[in-house]
Amino acid sequence: MNRQVNLPVFPKRIISLVPSQTELLFDLELQDRIVGITKFCIHPKEKCKNATVVGGTKNFDFEIIKALNPDLIIGNKEENEEHQIKALMELYPVWMSDIQNLNQALDMIQEIGKICNKQNQAFKLSNEIKLNFEELKLYLQSFLPKKTAYLIWRKPYMAAGNNTFINNMLGICKLENVFQQQTSRYPEIAAQDLKNQNPELILLSSEPFPFKEKHIKELKDMLPEAKIQLVDGEMFSWYGSRLKKAAGYFKNMMDAL
Repeated sequence: MNRQVNLPVFPKRIISLVPSQTELLFDLELQDRIVGITKFCIHPKEKCKNATVVGGTKNFDFEIIKALNPDLIIGNKEENEEHQIKALMELYPVWMSDIQNLNQALDMIQEIGKICNKQNQAFKLSNEIKLNFEELKLYLQSFLPKKTAYLIWRKPYMAAGNNTFINNMLGICKLENVFQQQTSRYPEIAAQDLKNQNPELILLSSEPFPFKEKHIKELKDMLPEAKIQLVDGEMFSWYGSRLKKAAGYFKNMMDAL
């Protein structure tokens, strides 16, 4: 957002407005400094239960935030609403991430490590993730690409498009996103759009819409030749420390396909 964030000392009262970055903060051993999270911050479960909820990712309670008196707020360009973030910036130091690929996610982990004086933990974590994904890419070298649609919503159908972290994860898995040429990052998709693209594989995400087995049939009626698979949306869209588990999840998923 082209703003400089000045922190005279390492932060001691942190509010996280993004679930994947909340999990990262806990994994960087910052639990004693996390004073506020969103209602969607669910990992790690036991630790999140003890933090004050400041609202959702797109509708904060400014009075609760004021009472928590944060010395750092951490957000994300896609997850949070610009006008709310700008309002917070008038009152508090707010650090924002903007992540569309794995390299940017690794940089974000390192940056938060520096900001919070957890450089060693952040380096160890980002290096582990990097090595896991390098091994995954080697493992998938012999796999043939598959034309894939990744759906995130129903009524209307919405898909992950270009310039999204999900699209980058699909690419790493050698899954060619049939909607990556769309101008919208998360385009609305009509039944005819799916038929026209004729994907070999349709992935139904567990979030933000919780696709279930019952939703497979309606898509199978449209595209009887396509393979349709439920997938863990956190593995495709969480760009914090959950990435430790993502490469292994993708390997197992691709083996099953």
